[in-house]
Amino acid sequence: MKKLLLPLLGMIPLLSFAGGFQVNLQGTKQTGMGHLGSSFYLGASSTYFNPAMMGLDSNKFSIEAGVNFISSSVEYQSQKTGFSEMTDNPLGTPFYLYATYKISDKLSAGLGVYTPFGSTVDWGEDWTGKELIQDISLSAIFIQPTISYKISDKLRVGGGVNIVSGSVELNRNVRSSIGNENTVNLTGDAIAYGFNAAVYYEASDKLSFGLTYKSQVDVELEGGKADFTVNELGAASGVNDTKFDATLPLPSMATLGIAYRVNEKLLVSAEGSFVGWSAYESLDFDFEDNTPLVQDSENPRNYEDSYIFRVGAQYSINNMFDFRAGFYFDQSPVQDEFFSPETPNSDNLGITSGMSGHIGENFGFDLSILYIVGMERESYYPLENQQPFGGKYASRSVIAGVGLNYSF
Repeated sequence: MKKLLLPLLGMIPLLSFAGGFQVNLQGTKQTGMGHLGSSFYLGASSTYFNPAMMGLDSNKFSIEAGVNFISSSVEYQSQKTGFSEMTDNPLGTPFYLYATYKISDKLSAGLGVYTPFGSTVDWGEDWTGKELIQDISLSAIFIQPTISYKISDKLRVGGGVNIVSGSVELNRNVRSSIGNENTVNLTGDAIAYGFNAAVYYEASDKLSFGLTYKSQVDVELEGGKADFTVNELGAASGVNDTKFDATLPLPSMATLGIAYRVNEKLLVSAEGSFVGWSAYESLDFDFEDNTPLVQDSENPRNYEDSYIFRVGAQYSINNMFDFRAGFYFDQSPVQDEFFSPETPNSDNLGITSGMSGHIGENFGFDLSILYIVGMERESYYPLENQQPFGGKYASRSVIAGVGLNYSF
């Protein structure tokens, strides 16, 4: 089908999974240490961070569960007027659940359920950029069955599949010749598949390395709903509810980590991740019912590959308590000429801390706190037959995490 401009919706940045929607909160212990975890074992959550490490625990069975509470806001300052506006985002609650079982000395199996992508941005119904976005809610739940195998005392490998359930809801105002008091609600969901692989190498009692790879996952939305609320002129012009198809990539990620045990109490680690955001070249819509005002569209995104760098440390005071701290830099994949308020993403600096408490031999709890500073960014988004929508953006997030773990 020939791809044409969608005049009624315009070049909306629907469902653009930018770095701002990559939620690196898959383990409370690891969050407290700067999101580190590929090169040292911290329990069943290693199912996500490096599945090759499953089975390192002396216990037969381990389980971990946790939830994070995200308080975030983005401030926009208009380049034209200098007027500032701020999002009113609801509390975000990404979660995780892991379980591992040691089948034998060499073979272990695990299952993870977690939310590495998902967020909500709510600018309100009447803010300056309402024709680009009013609010959007994204979620992607990963289900990950995994196995690991001990090749030798020093070398382990692991891998598995990722089953992804993705969903979205977006609302925006519609500006067109049919009037300004019209809105569109777009919703969709899909199931997609990917894989993961990992290697763990223990060079000595003090030094260890981890290498992990998580594949790209293409979420193919089929039969998504586009529901219009329009005035009489819009209805007479043939603006009707319809369905759409679109394909959206969640990026691949490769991580290399190194950990060094300074002494029995102190562990330090560093990691680097390469995120394959360049897979997101364009967002294309294929609408089921085309009219002069609702036609198929191509919307270039041209994201760039990005990097994440992390450092952190863990200090064990005694057999009861561990304390952690970390820092990371997360590079934005969004180029200036494709920046929009739907994905107000900039380079992020994260400062983290956390602790764990052990109750007896089998039970424990984990706490973490993370503060993210989104560096101020001035960018412009192109609009069809209009002046670009531009201004300054700055974001802040505070994230508290709590987790529980049990093993026997």
